[in-house]
Amino acid sequence: MKLLLDENLSRRMLPSLEMDFPGSSQVALLGLEQVSDRRIWEYAKQHDYVIVTKDEDFHDLQAAWGYPPKVILLAMGNSSNQAIVQALCNSAEQLKRSLEDERIGLVELI
Repeated sequence: MKLLLDENLSRRMLPSLEMDFPGSSQVALLGLEQVSDRRIWEYAKQHDYVIVTKDEDFHDLQAAWGYPPKVILLAMGNSSNQAIVQALCNSAEQLKRSLEDERIGLVELI
């Protein structure tokens, strides 16, 4: 499962995520800086990414357009990069199992 970190998440987290989520990227690295959430949504869908975000707008997009792409919504407040990486990596297997379920399109990570 490869992750696409939204613009509000640092690309500096990628090396720490590589073992659990190989092939992950961040929107700025893909030339998607300051584009619409809809454009990020389409890119993730076309390239088989799971979007990782703190932005509730992706929940709304999913309600309107369905999935894929699937979304991991970080409901962790103003957390450090280290705390986010730790939460994602500690939950990697559970996230993968949940998002493999065709009935689940969004997982909230608290």
